[in-house]
Amino acid sequence: MKRQFLSFTLLLALSTWIAQAATVRGIVSDTAGKPLQGVVVTDGYNFTQTNERGEYSLDSNLDKSRFVYLSVPGDYEIEQTKGIPDLFYQQLDKSKEINKHDFTLTPRKQPIDGFVYLAISDPQTIDERQMKRFREETIPDLKQTIERYQGKEVYGMALGDITWDRMDLFTPYKEAVSVLGIPMFSVIGNHDHDLRYPALSNQKVTEESYAERIYEDHFGPYNYSFNVGDAHIITLKDIDYYKDKKYDERFGKEQLEWLKNDLSYVKPGTLVFINVHAPVFNQTDKGGGNAEDAESLKEIVSPYNVHIFAGHTHFFENNQVTPNLYEHNIGAACGAWWAGHVNRCGAPNGYLVVEVKGNAATWYYKATGHDSDYQFRVYRPNEFKSQADYLVVNVWDWDPTYQVTWSENGIEKGCMEQFDDEDQDYIDMHGKPSGYHTSHLFRCHPSAGVKDVQIKVINRFGETFTKNVTLP
Repeated sequence: MKRQFLSFTLLLALSTWIAQAATVRGIVSDTAGKPLQGVVVTDGYNFTQTNERGEYSLDSNLDKSRFVYLSVPGDYEIEQTKGIPDLFYQQLDKSKEINKHDFTLTPRKQPIDGFVYLAISDPQTIDERQMKRFREETIPDLKQTIERYQGKEVYGMALGDITWDRMDLFTPYKEAVSVLGIPMFSVIGNHDHDLRYPALSNQKVTEESYAERIYEDHFGPYNYSFNVGDAHIITLKDIDYYKDKKYDERFGKEQLEWLKNDLSYVKPGTLVFINVHAPVFNQTDKGGGNAEDAESLKEIVSPYNVHIFAGHTHFFENNQVTPNLYEHNIGAACGAWWAGHVNRCGAPNGYLVVEVKGNAATWYYKATGHDSDYQFRVYRPNEFKSQADYLVVNVWDWDPTYQVTWSENGIEKGCMEQFDDEDQDYIDMHGKPSGYHTSHLFRCHPSAGVKDVQIKVINRFGETFTKNVTLP
């Protein structure tokens, strides 16, 4: 009897394993019915390309793979439903040993010469009041920016923490961005996980309920890529979620293996955007909040011209990691959690606007409710409490290529002195210091009796921004 019971148990386990192993196959064609060769297809773990008949086939483990999806080639349109790109993936059925999923792509009418990319960090709404601010402040500002680029393709990317542990606010968020008229992609952030469950990768026994499930229901896979013109754009999860808001900032082996496989189909030297939630290479705040496996990522992406776009920290920091790897940790759309109008570093609520042409990218930070030339804030003497004798400038999109100079009464005085401190605007909004020191602050000491000071900021693209300041 015992031997029969063990045999039955083994048979049951084997049948369960067989039920979850499946062949995923299909055909990728264009709208004219022409089969497309060389399209990259993945189930989130395994990769393949379509053959000359447009066919693909994957041996998938449906305990792990929930979707089959394409890396849409640059010669084809990014399809969307009310602003959410949802036609590049299809859900897999665990009850079927053979999953058949065909895809149809729409060819571009003409090659794309360039595009505009809006990187939006941390909308992070927790209630209807904050969602109202997102709808009434961020969305109209985004619409105005998009209207400036009529005739160009514009794409949006929300860099995680779409809500603040409020899965029920995914639908109002989607309704809000639907009015923009652009494809709005997304990254999964720590607050986009269902806090009741661990991530799928952290479950000892595969369950139908896991931390990413509701996010997937709304936005699809969390590791994916697509192509626009000559650029390859990747979204990658770097939150290792355990449950109850506990997590580590980490890619993990499976994520990095996915990235390596995805990039194996991309020509070295290509412009690559990698979108993550947690930053990877920050220097301030002792690197707190950085993904742990940064060096592994750096090695994988080294053959490419890479820009990383991240959020999570609610401060602004740029880092030129290598000559071909630049990270933008962007100020949040919600600033310091909708407490007011600025982030922890004093950067205003806003988003990054990236202009792409060929293999080159230029960018600027767009402060919500301000003109696009609002690129720094000036504090007169006595306004920045810890620097009372100095005129202080906060240049939020600063990097070491910038020049920040000043003159008084028309006489050039040279470069302002860079220093680290906590931004005064944030302290005033927050009500007290919080301890975070930003490095994009500059100061000068005007001479006694001087009335007129001019601040000049020249960014890495040679664009000049000036402000004339009248002193008491």
